[in-house]
Amino acid sequence: MHDSTGPSPGLYIDTINAYQKSAALKAAIDLDIFTHIGETPAMAATIAQRCSAAERGVRILCDYLTVLGFLTKSDNLYALTLDSATFLSRHSPAYAGGSAEFFLAPGITEPYQRLTEAVRQGGTAGSELGTIAPEHPVWLQFARGMGPLMTPTAEAFADVLALDSANLTKILDISASHGAWGIAFARRAPQAHLVALDWEPVLAVTREHARAAGLGQRFSTIAGDAFTADLGAGYDVILVPNFLHHFNPPTCVRFLQRAHAALRPGGLVAIAEFVPNPDRITPPPAATFSLVMLGTTPAGDAYTFAELATMLVEAGFHSPELRPIPASPATAVLGVR
Repeated sequence: MHDSTGPSPGLYIDTINAYQKSAALKAAIDLDIFTHIGETPAMAATIAQRCSAAERGVRILCDYLTVLGFLTKSDNLYALTLDSATFLSRHSPAYAGGSAEFFLAPGITEPYQRLTEAVRQGGTAGSELGTIAPEHPVWLQFARGMGPLMTPTAEAFADVLALDSANLTKILDISASHGAWGIAFARRAPQAHLVALDWEPVLAVTREHARAAGLGQRFSTIAGDAFTADLGAGYDVILVPNFLHHFNPPTCVRFLQRAHAALRPGGLVAIAEFVPNPDRITPPPAATFSLVMLGTTPAGDAYTFAELATMLVEAGFHSPELRPIPASPATAVLGVR
């Protein structure tokens, strides 16, 4: 009799074959399976006809997606789960399927083919700079595809800070990308001017999203490197979302010193990061993010609050503060000039 409390290869087998899960999901997104199912449960033959694919292929794929939890199946009818209907159907305003182009981009996935060497040398083995290379093309894919996933967190981030919108006149969004973070703050502060900094090809996407948000003349851009571009001065808030984790602590301090100089007295630097607990193994989304940085950057990491607070103090900020962002793996870390 098998001892259910004994050793099992299940975790090993599931993990070593995990590429099959992402491949299946990518195929479903490419074929628009979730959109073609829509609100009405459908059989494999119907879905296959809608997406111009073989019935056998669609049946096997939909069964697999059902096992994973992306679909439900009853009487040979497949239906969307709430999550799939929200994030994977193009009929949904929160459609996030475009983010697959970033998550599975060669610049993100290929370094993991060399992870053994990355572990040996302590940083990405793919190239000298990895994804922090100037104007790396992966960030254009990020800007185009990640906005829908980031918008809820950006909105929650703005709510968590609960700043006096009447007194906000100037906001700088570092590595603005899709623009969701800065736009969330600008919507809450109708008198504020939002400045977005990123590489010029990426800013084309940021501008498009700012226009769609109705920011009009309240929006401008700075093209270039956050470490060398002229940031300007007199900002009330500088937003630093998902940026510091790409660099080592001394480089983070160097950037934060630039942010400090660009803020007005009493201004706020508002960081959004994956912040693990001191044990570095909890909570899982933040703790596992360090591996992403090991694979894709020379020296990036997921930093604890104590580490981020030390960086802020070394850069001249005071009163470092940690604030959870509801329903998000990210955490807000604040510093006052």
